[in-house]
Amino acid sequence: MTSKALSIVIPCYNEEECVDELHRRVSAVAKAAVGEDHEIILINDGSRDSTWMKMQALAARDPRLVIINLSRNHGHQLALTAGLDLSCGREILILDADLQDPPELLPQMREAMRNLGADVVYAVRGKRVGESFAKRATASLFYRLLAKLTDTDIPLDTGDFRLMSRRALDALMAMPEQARFVRGMVAWIGFKQVPITYDRAERLAGETKYPFAKMFGLAFDAITGFSTAPLRFASHAGLALVGLSVLILAYILIGWLRGTTVEGWTSLMLVVVLLGAAQMFVLGMIGEYLGRLYLEAKKRPTYIVADVIGPVAGSPKLGHHASTTTTSDTPIGSDIRPTK
Repeated sequence: MTSKALSIVIPCYNEEECVDELHRRVSAVAKAAVGEDHEIILINDGSRDSTWMKMQALAARDPRLVIINLSRNHGHQLALTAGLDLSCGREILILDADLQDPPELLPQMREAMRNLGADVVYAVRGKRVGESFAKRATASLFYRLLAKLTDTDIPLDTGDFRLMSRRALDALMAMPEQARFVRGMVAWIGFKQVPITYDRAERLAGETKYPFAKMFGLAFDAITGFSTAPLRFASHAGLALVGLSVLILAYILIGWLRGTTVEGWTSLMLVVVLLGAAQMFVLGMIGEYLGRLYLEAKKRPTYIVADVIGPVAGSPKLGHHASTTTTSDTPIGSDIRPTK
């Protein structure tokens, strides 16, 4: 596979208002850093607006641009995985499409990587401009809770915005799990990883693509993917509730022996409810982990690519991650890909 000095990988979902300015700024930064020896990979994650059409127009003008159209909305982490699979850079920058994370930090990140001999340079958020107090508070709580629950040292207040070496990316992409929390997976692989701090800007346009429900889902994937603490907590909570039930039974028995109890079902129902709650809680937590095992056991591809347009040096990996269709006669799995 022909390599390039730099790959910039950007998942996009309903970013029609951002994609032109995104391309302009990212292209300028990449050319200043490595000249023409770069590629920009935009992944359309099943957008419902004109994002894909705008990507096609940009690809017709920019020979360094590769665009990937997924078959449906797979979610940010899987769209990112698709772009990383296809990248061929010796250095890989991960960026969000909303421009809250400035691509202009690339020179500083490359300098840190070289001077400190690092394989990963991750960006730590300082100020978070334009985000509500609730968003900042829940994000802060999530990262600190995750740090307490996991044995993996996942950096606080850090998103997916980072620069990686090729060997770090290869180690990351060797991890085939379906429920992916990329920033946690990067932390897990090890190598030397160093931080830089920056102030996060407001979205360039549009609304956040991570409402509370999606943030909660990502948080749950992170916790269950990197920790068995919820299972231990379920067991401890179940034991505690069982102990409480025993105390209640003892209280009821003493009352019966003294003849002070009132005939009825109140005390009995209380015990039944407590025991039932303990059982359902423990079973529910076990079910979450069992469900993830079920998804992994099916070994379905984590994403499906509908179209790839641009000067692709490699091909998506078909083993664990991707299935592809193209509009050319090139057989699936071939190392030869059509250009635009």
